[in-house]
Amino acid sequence: MLIGCPKEIKPQEFRVGLTPAAAHEAIGAGHDVIVETGAGQGSGYSDEDYRAMGAGIVDTAEEVFARAEMVVKVKEPQAIERKRLREDQILFTYLHLAPDPEQTRDLLDSGVTAIAYETVTDRAGGLPLLAPMSEVAGKLAPQVGAWTLQKANGGRGVLLGGVPGVRPARGVVIGGGVVGTHAARVAAGMGAEVTVLDRSLPRMRYLDDAFGGVFGTAYSSAAVTAELVAEADMVIGAVLIPGAAAPKLVSRAQLSTMKPGAVLVDVAIDQGGCFETSKPTTHADPIYEVDGIMHYCVANMPGAVARSSTQALGNATLPFMMALANKGWRLAAAEDEHLLAGLNTHKGKLTYAAVGAALGLPVMDPREALRV
Repeated sequence: MLIGCPKEIKPQEFRVGLTPAAAHEAIGAGHDVIVETGAGQGSGYSDEDYRAMGAGIVDTAEEVFARAEMVVKVKEPQAIERKRLREDQILFTYLHLAPDPEQTRDLLDSGVTAIAYETVTDRAGGLPLLAPMSEVAGKLAPQVGAWTLQKANGGRGVLLGGVPGVRPARGVVIGGGVVGTHAARVAAGMGAEVTVLDRSLPRMRYLDDAFGGVFGTAYSSAAVTAELVAEADMVIGAVLIPGAAAPKLVSRAQLSTMKPGAVLVDVAIDQGGCFETSKPTTHADPIYEVDGIMHYCVANMPGAVARSSTQALGNATLPFMMALANKGWRLAAAEDEHLLAGLNTHKGKLTYAAVGAALGLPVMDPREALRV
């Protein structure tokens, strides 16, 4: 198979979909790899690093899309990229279609077979291709929240860890999954008083057993959430419903109950955000204020630490990419139900139920798509 990797063009996206090591694996298995010139630069990989592994370097993204049988990326294809996709092509990348009807329509119009990292599953019910970026985003969230809390950035002027004689900041993490666990660990490690909200009693028991005393937990009822959000200096939204739009857990009306200059960090912004007042921002202009509350809603947080993120993502995606290349998408997905769960579009049909529910579109059973 000819595998192509274009340079990411989303603003301030410095990751790359294919590392030189992954290119070496694919070439060693008999495949061909082409990479757009400069694609790895933001992650610290030069064109020569790819050439040394046997990959070809091409001058333009147009050539990558025109030649590649499988396009491997990081972020969802932008409008100009979507025009280059075709029906006999595999797209393997993050998509986050539920809050993005325009992208969904373009992918359906192209006929491309689109497999989304964020909906591939594993035997434990996890999301193995989302997990590494969730870990990165979770660890980044308290850092960017602490920065936003600084007075010069519009925040309350509160030091996350306090100092002797001065109370630390109060942090609330909504969601006790991968993002929430890493966010709580880092925030608590920085000295904040942290409470993790979740609706799963088994998950809260696990967090208490594993991290007892490091941070607290509470059941995420509407009343408890409202109470803790009102007391918080920093709230991190870390709720995920796989493939679906994120639920809105803090309303605009609740902002008036919060401390002026408090911070909301919405890690779920890729899926539409879990605060009513969230809107996507970029690393170039990451924060904004609504009703006296500061919002940090960068849609590609892991892109800020591109080298670490690229390596972590590449480690997770490589086995699936190799299965797709070695077997073709139909056989690979037929043999692996977890990879089949990643199928979102095929030949103009939507194949992921949660996206269909979010956008009001008909959905084909992905097992049926294997026969089309």
